[in-house]
Amino acid sequence: MTDLNITALPAYKDNYIFHFMTPDGLSVVVDPGDASPVTECLRESNLGLDIILLTHHHWDHTNGVGELKETYGCEVWGPAMETERIPDMDVLLEDEKLYDLGDLVFKVFYTPGHTKGHICLYFERPKVLFCGDTLFSLGCGRVFEGTMEQMYSSLQKLKSLPNETKIFCAHEYTLANAEFALSLQPDNKNLESEKDRIEQKRANGRITIPSELKFEKTYNPFLTAKNINEFTKRRQAKDQF
Repeated sequence: MTDLNITALPAYKDNYIFHFMTPDGLSVVVDPGDASPVTECLRESNLGLDIILLTHHHWDHTNGVGELKETYGCEVWGPAMETERIPDMDVLLEDEKLYDLGDLVFKVFYTPGHTKGHICLYFERPKVLFCGDTLFSLGCGRVFEGTMEQMYSSLQKLKSLPNETKIFCAHEYTLANAEFALSLQPDNKNLESEKDRIEQKRANGRITIPSELKFEKTYNPFLTAKNINEFTKRRQAKDQF
């Protein structure tokens, strides 16, 4: 997958929780909406848990936090703007700042739109982005708490990252997103081929995450939108799709 050897742990209907080890041995989990898949993974690998990273406050990303913290005594690192809705965070992550995670470094991007306090976490080496519900493969999150302008601006931030960045989003929405993208470009044969490839993956029980930013910049209708008006029309159309 990547140099971090990231493991995607399925949860609920279509969520992914991500676990990885830093090179110097820290055990890290991202957006644990359910404690059970995490504890099972850690038990099978005979591991503890050092750090929980959170992108936003929604229950399907945070419900497992309390149990995991109680069981493992781990620290919780999350969005500085979400202190009222995510209690007992140990490290408050702020926009544009760099944070040491063992011998790794990640940068925080404040990406409001889906929620008011959403953040994404970018590891420049080895070019990995944990983007929660802001950017999906061939899609983006619904605009629940922020504005269309905020979501568009947030996606532009992520779009500026290197093409080879691996996109670890938190939901398996790729096939449905491909169907919507193809509805906007029914004559795009390359996109049709990509949809077939995604369909085959899912039929074989394989996940579609991570994708690569170059792929998203080519086919994701929310990244190819030329301006805020086009983005808004597409997001509203996807809400009704």
